[in-house]
Amino acid sequence: MRNADHVLQPGEAAPDFRLPAVNREGEVSLADYRGRNGTYLALFRGLHCPFCRRQIAGLATMREKLAQEGVEVIAVVNTPAERARQYFQYRPTPVVLAADPGVETHRAFGLGETEVLPDDSEASRLHWPATASMAQVMAVSTDAGGEIPARTGLFAAMEALNARDAFEMTEADRHSATAHMTLAVGQFLIDAGGTIRWTFVEAPDGPDQLGRIPNAEEVLAAARAARVH
Repeated sequence: MRNADHVLQPGEAAPDFRLPAVNREGEVSLADYRGRNGTYLALFRGLHCPFCRRQIAGLATMREKLAQEGVEVIAVVNTPAERARQYFQYRPTPVVLAADPGVETHRAFGLGETEVLPDDSEASRLHWPATASMAQVMAVSTDAGGEIPARTGLFAAMEALNARDAFEMTEADRHSATAHMTLAVGQFLIDAGGTIRWTFVEAPDGPDQLGRIPNAEEVLAAARAARVH
């Protein structure tokens, strides 16, 4: 795995994409919104990630508030379209969803993957987010925003949340988890002209920030400041 060289920043042009839609017919393309709406683009890991599933669910409320600012919401999941459609058939959301199992959109926006190295790797080789040691990853703890009674390790927390959700991993989920477990998560506010006005990356400074998301007030303030509508 190789970390992307540069996450796209405000002032840069947003690359177009065309992906299979999950909860509607046809495809989802950024070009469809150009010239008429701003776009809040949220790029997630696959459905195997319980934190991402929760963030997608939380976008429904944010979507209503952003619509008042002239901004549409698009969420992209690193899951095959057929599997994503199966999941969201029983957990519907008003957010426009697209599937990108090949992480092409993530890479186009500069979101890479962290290479997890053995604990005895030279310190000079460890440079987040390109690389991290297994010890660093295992040291991360979370209570998942209070959903878990006490802070626990990242992988134990994921297991607990999956059990709480009665989420059963399919072969497609296992493939996504194996192939892109450390894929970065990011959000981009894009104006109607296709220019990025605001960027957010999940864990910019270290693995202890994994699961970090922007709150609605932060996103709305960015939308108003950018005047994307």
